[in-house]
Amino acid sequence: MSVRIWAWWSRRSLRLRLTAAAALVITVGLAGAAVVLVAWLRTSLTSGLDQAAWQRAQAVAEIVDSGEITATVPSSGERDTAVQIVDRSGKVRSSSPNLQGHRRVFTFPATATATASDDPHARSLQDLPLGEDATWRAVAIPAGTRNDPVTVYAAVPAEDVSTSLARLTGGLAIGVPLAVTALTSVAWLLIGRALRPVEMLRAQTAEITASDLSRRLEVPPSADALGRLATTLNDLLARLETSTQKQRQFIADAAHELRSPLSSLYTQLDVAARHPDSADWPALAPALVEVCERLSVLVDDLVRLARLDARPRLRKRPVDLDEIVFAEVRRARERTPLTIDQHAVGAARVHGDADALARVVRNLLDNAVRYATRRIDVSLGVQDGTAQLVIADDGPGIPEPDRQRVFDRFNRLDDARARDTGGSGLGLAIVRDIITAHHGSTRIEDNAPGARLVVHLPAQGD
Repeated sequence: MSVRIWAWWSRRSLRLRLTAAAALVITVGLAGAAVVLVAWLRTSLTSGLDQAAWQRAQAVAEIVDSGEITATVPSSGERDTAVQIVDRSGKVRSSSPNLQGHRRVFTFPATATATASDDPHARSLQDLPLGEDATWRAVAIPAGTRNDPVTVYAAVPAEDVSTSLARLTGGLAIGVPLAVTALTSVAWLLIGRALRPVEMLRAQTAEITASDLSRRLEVPPSADALGRLATTLNDLLARLETSTQKQRQFIADAAHELRSPLSSLYTQLDVAARHPDSADWPALAPALVEVCERLSVLVDDLVRLARLDARPRLRKRPVDLDEIVFAEVRRARERTPLTIDQHAVGAARVHGDADALARVVRNLLDNAVRYATRRIDVSLGVQDGTAQLVIADDGPGIPEPDRQRVFDRFNRLDDARARDTGGSGLGLAIVRDIITAHHGSTRIEDNAPGARLVVHLPAQGD
């Protein structure tokens, strides 16, 4: 049942929940204050009655000590007090006019109190023969001589205190709910006003569509949580705009890259289909296969980049990077007559995804094979906890201003890296994304002649 109630409550508006919480706090606070006030006033008024009773008893005790005990205790003229003087045998020696002729009505023992500020140890009594259901506060102090000790009892009525407390309690019973209602209404208005900027931010956010991510939210002038929220949302919109632009650019580039080989493939097949008798299929087949291979490589690279953009969880484990390098070098040697020197490859263990790292080495070797003239040098080593992989070629090299740009997607240099080399412009972009996911770095250096592609990865000790 409590789960259902909580689920229902969690679906209410934030303004209603905050107002309800404020109403609860206000109610508890005012009710607690009312209880404390009534308790304090009761204690204060009762203490005043106790002191009045003690003062009356002390005045009568002084009369007794002077030896002037009469049958009737003189009235004080201030309060309707009740006084009895009782000796050690329990006989009433004297009493106030309102208790004249009554038997002993006080039976509790006397308590010696020096001053009225001390605790007079008063008792609450209700069975005095002076009214129905009346409450009295009574004290008893010793008096008389050693040979004739007596006890002086004095009691004052507590009806005024009870009446005052009853009136106060009744007033608080009406005033506290009214105050809670008024303060809750004020809280409702203030919370609504405080949440108004949030509603404005929500309305502005709702107007932003995927086709127009350039809009930004109005940041409140106050440097508070709402201002920080608006700033954070604007930062999020900026990142979404950048990501969307990159995605759109990626789609446009991919479509552009696919259009050329598809158009070539379509044209050749269309001509052969229109003139089947004159088509030279043995000569046409290798060209078609080459186009299909280029499409296959391009699609494979696009799928790889899409997976990297989705930030998949890499299956990282200890990997011998030197074994991956040797395997990829053997693969590269099978399809190129170039010299690939791997004598500088040493042992290096890293923590990473073996398949992804193999793709890195393969792309770097493919890039070197595509642009090398006669020789490719591969080296691998560990220094200061970092594994360094270097693949150098003796090709045309990469100008220094373009060494960061070649890692962008679908980016080729004008002369050396043209489409006729077979590249898709995605190989080095895949290398950079995979190495970044492994907390490594990539850079390009001059090989004089050619280019040196350097990869750094955190090494793992044995």
